[in-house]
Amino acid sequence: MSTYDVKVWSIQEHRGKDRKTGKPKTTYRVRWVVAGKVFSDRFETKALAESHRSKLITAQREGIAFDEETGLPEPMARALKTRSWYDHAVAFVDMKWPRAAGKHRMSIAEALSNVTLALLKNTRGAPPDDRIRKALYTWSFNKARRDAGPPPDALASTIRWVAANTVTLNDLEDAALIRKALDLLSLRLDGKQAAATTIARKRAVFYGALRYAVELRLVPAHPMDHVQWVTPKSVEEVDRRSVINPQQALDLLAVVADKHQRLVAFFACLYYAAMRPAEALHLRIEDCDLPEEGWGMLRLAGSTQHVGQGWGDDSEAVREDRELKHRAKTAVRPVPAAPPLVRALRWHIAAYGHAPDGRLFVTQGHGHGSVSKETYSRVWRHARRDGLSAAQSKSPLAKRPYDLRHAAVSLWLNEGVPATQVAEWAGHSVNVLLKVYAKCIDGQDEAARRRIEVALGETGIT
Repeated sequence: MSTYDVKVWSIQEHRGKDRKTGKPKTTYRVRWVVAGKVFSDRFETKALAESHRSKLITAQREGIAFDEETGLPEPMARALKTRSWYDHAVAFVDMKWPRAAGKHRMSIAEALSNVTLALLKNTRGAPPDDRIRKALYTWSFNKARRDAGPPPDALASTIRWVAANTVTLNDLEDAALIRKALDLLSLRLDGKQAAATTIARKRAVFYGALRYAVELRLVPAHPMDHVQWVTPKSVEEVDRRSVINPQQALDLLAVVADKHQRLVAFFACLYYAAMRPAEALHLRIEDCDLPEEGWGMLRLAGSTQHVGQGWGDDSEAVREDRELKHRAKTAVRPVPAAPPLVRALRWHIAAYGHAPDGRLFVTQGHGHGSVSKETYSRVWRHARRDGLSAAQSKSPLAKRPYDLRHAAVSLWLNEGVPATQVAEWAGHSVNVLLKVYAKCIDGQDEAARRRIEVALGETGIT
């Protein structure tokens, strides 16, 4: 708390004896009152006492608030209570950890590890940059590993050096230092410009860490708000070149069926129901209404994220179950299952069954773990190689499994399904849907030109 209720008293002179030598000694005490609480400081010389008293009076006259805890003007109190960037970054990680998903925890650690290299007081005796990043990412900014015990011997000296050699939060009021940090965040490890989305993500983490410092009143205002540094524009729209048409989707699914039958229904979920891969991995048999004929219904209740060992709530697991993206933990999103998807899922269940917990897409064997991202990504790469022409394979066309979701949403929109309904099925707001997903599927340009040609008829310039 801060207050303007301040009274500064005169300097008191105290005559006594030195405790060690027993010789006469005079000290000078400055006393002042903040919100009814008395504070005092003792000085060896009158000049030092007068200097301190002068600072208090000047702050009082200039209308600067005083901190009730320390009794000092707020700028002096912040300097007294400031912490190093390293200590604050660790505290920020600890604050975010309980509510963050594993992938978000990794993203926070990556951004903070990178930006810390720009916030070192000096480089004397500094370990190599890659060792610093590794030590910060794998231990300092991973709460679970810090809680488990001291750092590994190979990292301990690096962590001690970094902890003792980062700037303080007060130093971050220097705009040049903030700009240096942002410039570093915009680069990849090889020194080249990072993707715009990567820069935006890392900048958001850095901004959040500094906002936490403002929240704790460790800095008076957000240091980045006064720095004219422009984040590169990111392309939020789906690249129309990546969106396949229904025939191309069937061709690719046929290739998967020929060599990896176990994943046909998985990819079908992405294309026919616009599911995210993590949502398909979470799909359980009880979530599916699959009639023998016609349309079915899927009720999506969560997602299974690949987070890497040591980043989830279970430190030994590499995957974790989370709620639907941008939804409450108990939210359920119904999505209609087109007849081709119903047939694919019914065949999959008949051929492979399901795991004891009801999951449909699990590994073979006794573990019944979810299919890994590496596995389904590799299968999809092979399907593109064998199912597309050489030119198409080199293009962005369906380059990632996630692009099947883009194709599904684009198809629904182009076939006239209302945007509000598509947004509900896809799990987006209408605004995000129209901004990101409203793209024509491959081959629609020609059809549109034919419709325009028919409309124009025989009219025109002769």
